[in-house]
Amino acid sequence: PVRPIENTIHAPTTNISNYLDEIIRPIFDKECQNTTIIDGSSLIQALHQYMRKGLFKSTTLFCTFDIRNLYTMLPQEEALNILIEFLNIHGYTKVKGIPLETIRLLASIVLKENVFVYGKKIYQQVLGGAMGSSFTLTLANIFMWKWQKELVRRQDMTCEYYGRYIDDVFMTWNKSENALKQILENANTWHPNIKLEYKI
Repeated sequence: PVRPIENTIHAPTTNISNYLDEIIRPIFDKECQNTTIIDGSSLIQALHQYMRKGLFKSTTLFCTFDIRNLYTMLPQEEALNILIEFLNIHGYTKVKGIPLETIRLLASIVLKENVFVYGKKIYQQVLGGAMGSSFTLTLANIFMWKWQKELVRRQDMTCEYYGRYIDDVFMTWNKSENALKQILENANTWHPNIKLEYKI
């Protein structure tokens, strides 16, 4: 199926989006490096480390899953709340001298001031963030930081690997396939807007 996408690369909010991305993405990258896949080679290195720990067995399962339409399904107010929660939890009351209330306001402008004309009608995006907006990616990553906490906790308890590259996740598993399917089916109920499609 074809999905129309409105280009927002030169939208009025572009400079705000770029600035927020410039100051907040490094915080996300630093705080979430243990669960973030940067590229293929970082995944290979993580799997080598997993093998060196003696965790890889002939029965180890690999699971991948994809979050459907992550950028366009972000609930805007909830995403803004999670952004502030993320910064608070990691000890920030300001970012580059900017108070968190102002960060939230700027992020709200980036998310909510997306309008376009189609068929002589004006539309405003009320769910998700604009494709092509650099801060939408960072905000989606921060939203997923909150969503994935339970999965990460379970993986950490069993010394299994969990890594995410935006809306794609790779994880290892050394229990039964049915137990993994049950966890993933359960994860599909955690948030009405976050739906995953998995392969084991």
